[in-house]
Amino acid sequence: MKKRMMAAKNVTIRYIKNKGRYILANSTPVKKNDTIKIHFEDLTHEGNGVGKIDGYPLFVPHALPGEDAIVKVIKVNKNFGFGKLIEVETKSPERVEPPCNVYYKCGGCQLQHMSYNLQLEMKRNQVKSVMKKVAHLEHVPVHPTLGMNDPWRYRNKVSIPVGEKNGELITGFYQQRSHRIIEDMETCVIQDEVNDRMIEAVRRIATKLGITAYNEKTDRGMLRHIMVRSGEVTKETMIVLITRTSKLPNKEQLIKELTETYPNIKSIVHNINDRDTNVILGRKTKVIWGEEYIHDKIGDITFGISALSFYQVNPEQTKVLYDKALEYAQIGADDVVVDAYCGIGTISLFLAQKAKKVYGIEIVPEAIEDAKKNAKLNNIENAEFVVGQAEKVLPEWKSKGFTPDVIVVDPPRKGCEVEFLDAIIEMQPKRVVYVSCNPSTLARDLRVLEDGGYETKEVQPVDMFPQTNHVEVVSQLVLKEKAGSR
Repeated sequence: MKKRMMAAKNVTIRYIKNKGRYILANSTPVKKNDTIKIHFEDLTHEGNGVGKIDGYPLFVPHALPGEDAIVKVIKVNKNFGFGKLIEVETKSPERVEPPCNVYYKCGGCQLQHMSYNLQLEMKRNQVKSVMKKVAHLEHVPVHPTLGMNDPWRYRNKVSIPVGEKNGELITGFYQQRSHRIIEDMETCVIQDEVNDRMIEAVRRIATKLGITAYNEKTDRGMLRHIMVRSGEVTKETMIVLITRTSKLPNKEQLIKELTETYPNIKSIVHNINDRDTNVILGRKTKVIWGEEYIHDKIGDITFGISALSFYQVNPEQTKVLYDKALEYAQIGADDVVVDAYCGIGTISLFLAQKAKKVYGIEIVPEAIEDAKKNAKLNNIENAEFVVGQAEKVLPEWKSKGFTPDVIVVDPPRKGCEVEFLDAIIEMQPKRVVYVSCNPSTLARDLRVLEDGGYETKEVQPVDMFPQTNHVEVVSQLVLKEKAGSR
């Protein structure tokens, strides 16, 4: 047995000699609670720094490639471990000071400590990696990530929990891996500033009017969350009050003070959630003042947004994403297009500006109703919307002889069902545009489509969520030419 000291704080690591090299006696070079010095070489897809001790990977949040740092080991698995950053001794030139005063507590953002250029590069590398390892499409071009000129204050929607301290309401996101509200959260630097102002106004007025916060331990109190939605172009604002009880005391006075002080408020909604759940919204929603919808614009299209509508939280980048989807779709005036997973018709209505006809499919009936209203709002008559599961509707249409020219898919994170991909392959549309919020399931599905006769031409990452580790991707596929194909 031989002892070897590493450059670290008060830790001795024991090694044995095996086949000419030293390995740790208990099979991993580090153990839980060790404090070690480590050099970081890479980033994970989540944005964690990757360093190695005798070949053993350690993943550490907030560490950057090229840095030397002191790290405390907090978890050890057989093949890799996790650490906590204690002190950075050699800083990367890509390290920046986070502008958020609760960044290291909150966890809502993961990348504020790295330069925006590095964020964009990291996201591109993530997509390139899964294209190679999962889709086996190493030679398909993955373009540089399309980012924002100003990657702050972009979110048009916030849902924030409410608590109580010393008889006053407090609001703030939960601390990482807890249900403790971060009390010293003054603002959220990725939210539209109007959202911050509305949260503060509701909190202040509700405190004055004696509206209590919900206490999940005692299951008492009223106000659980405050949701604010705002239109980037229209500046219209909706406030949603989520309560445990159907009764909202001093409701009229709350409405009066909010609407007289803030004329941009167009809608106040009361949502009742009396369940013991982490789900924010309950089943019952009613408008208690103003309109059911606020409005916003993406490009030339106006959208009505209700309390329950799915609407992209970053409209500026949504326009970038949809423009790229339109470019990849190469729609002609005689083309018939299917938009699967169409939501409230956001992509569908963009496609309808170019196509002969667009059919949108969505499983949520309320979303289809919103899509129909949005088509009417924009005087678009060549878009038709159907309630159903895309993986069931498309095969049914195929059995009836329907064959679109282009199919656009924008599925949830789990990706497309096999039945849906099989229907695409059988229908043989000329082009498929795949929009994804999960590069791994995108790569998996591209492999299926490639094996079914399609060729992936281009892949374009889009930074919809700056300062976080999420990335949106749009891919273009074309039907390979072969004997008997059209």
